Amino acid sequence: MSPPDAAPAPEAAAAQAAAVADAADRALVAAARHSAGRTAAVLGCTLSAAAAALAEPAVLGHTLDLLLRRAPAGPAWTLLCAAVIAAEVALDAAAARLTGEVDGRSTARLRRLALARLLRTAPHHAARQAPGDTAARLTAHATEAGKVPAAVAHAVAALIPPLGAVTALFLIDLWTALAFLVGVPFLVLLLRAFARDTHTSIARYQQVQLETAGRLTEALAGARTIAAAGTAERERARILARLPELGTEGRRMWQVYGGTTARSAALMPMLLYAVLAVGGIRLSAGAIGVGELLAAVRYAGLAAGIGAVTGGLAAVVRGRAAARRTAALLALPVLGHGRARLPEGGPGTLELRDVRVVREGAAVLRDISLVIPGGTTVAVVGRSGAGKTLFAAVAGRLTDPDAGRVLLDGVPLRELSAEVLRREVGYAFDRPVLLGDTVGGAIAFGADPGPGPEAVRAAARAAGADPFVRRLPHAYGTRLADAPMSGGEVQRLGLARAFAHAGRLLVLDDATSSLDTVTAREVERALAREVRPGTRIVVAHRLSSAVRADLVVWLEDGRIRATGTHGELWRHEPAYRAVFAADTERETDEDTEGDTEREAERDTDREAAR
Repeated sequence: MSPPDAAPAPEAAAAQAAAVADAADRALVAAARHSAGRTAAVLGCTLSAAAAALAEPAVLGHTLDLLLRRAPAGPAWTLLCAAVIAAEVALDAAAARLTGEVDGRSTARLRRLALARLLRTAPHHAARQAPGDTAARLTAHATEAGKVPAAVAHAVAALIPPLGAVTALFLIDLWTALAFLVGVPFLVLLLRAFARDTHTSIARYQQVQLETAGRLTEALAGARTIAAAGTAERERARILARLPELGTEGRRMWQVYGGTTARSAALMPMLLYAVLAVGGIRLSAGAIGVGELLAAVRYAGLAAGIGAVTGGLAAVVRGRAAARRTAALLALPVLGHGRARLPEGGPGTLELRDVRVVREGAAVLRDISLVIPGGTTVAVVGRSGAGKTLFAAVAGRLTDPDAGRVLLDGVPLRELSAEVLRREVGYAFDRPVLLGDTVGGAIAFGADPGPGPEAVRAAARAAGADPFVRRLPHAYGTRLADAPMSGGEVQRLGLARAFAHAGRLLVLDDATSSLDTVTAREVERALAREVRPGTRIVVAHRLSSAVRADLVVWLEDGRIRATGTHGELWRHEPAYRAVFAADTERETDEDTEGDTEREAERDTDREAAR
């Protein structure tokens, strides 16, 4: 089955952007629900504070009129003024504290969601994001996005004083209100232009920020290579190449904000003066009192409070833009699992049926159909780019094929539960990453239940790691940070980890590449004699690995060119011999002429394993 034709680039990009935007909004809603009680409290406090601010001019104006008339109710209203002001201050303080809690909880929620999706996707999807890019999305951008729920509450509350103030102006005096409304269209235009220009600037700024962070992370990871090559200045220039653009976008953001503030600073006094002028005329005509004029001026100030609205709107715009950066991780496809279990005592028979894998629109593996009997050791060989590593990834379900199926003991890998899959399918890689606090913990790291201390040591012996581990300050209890190791030693610990968790299928993806020839052969012997029996898939670059295998799968251009024993392929396929030409020169003529002896040794190893 061939994949559907790819959409044109612009349409695909637009569809992807829409999907990311939708994921961002859903993530923000989920974050708001996660702190729904606190977010509601923020909204309640901000609305109450806005109501207090809205009531303050009316209470203050009425109190002034009472005091000017020396009315008996004046002192009581004075106390009421003090209570309203105190309530506004207290509510603002409570809202500020709750806002900090909501921001922290929302940020943590977004990070957990993004990290969970990142860890649940196939490795090749996760690898599309540069490490620095991913770190920025999970830290700075998630922090900015986490502010959106509370910012929305503040933005909603910020609308109450202007809207309520306009209503109050109409209640105080129609002509005074109309004088203010003359400038409202200009305020609306300011807000609209601010939102549009701010979103564009922030999006560009964050994109440049991500790329710069990615370059910095790459340079840190390759610090030794850079130092050895003497290219520190060149790398510094590369990392900082977009710094001027970052500065330009940052200045543009502040120019947008400053321009809006400046225009509003010019507009608001004009509105206030217009209200004051019309109010003065109405006061002289006896239509309103002194207190009402004071209240009208205060309400005009609240109604023109574009600063609060602009600030809240800016926070929401920044947060949504940042959420879209973080949501790029949320849009990664999940490598889902079923609930099926494997039959008890299965031998580990692996079957690939019409497997096809597509990367970047091109088929990398095509028409792969193969049955590997349980207990068989299979060497997957081929030139660089033949698809060996992708074959290994599909075999143990680090990724799913785009077409076809992979079955283990008759059960499709897609249908297996995650627990069963990772307990029964183990991996060792060419560049393992050691996880855990100690050397022993790194070997034991993996699916539950973990191996005991004796099993850890046995796995280390099988991988040839036990001698150098025992020389460490605290042997298996040595902290990884205190155990500097060579590439070969790290690779041995990676093999030990795979051996300690060996199930019915074990995949070694060039896992002995950093070992010397003698050690690699010792590991191969131990794999046959000391590790739990099962099916082994060995991505092989060494001739000795192919010699010891029960079956060789020869890949070329993403297809199976031939299968058979090493001896058969070596005798009848000159192109097969050419695959190992470089290895032949390195390992001496003994590797090419000693087929008979190695075939016999392989049979002995297999018998011992059984």
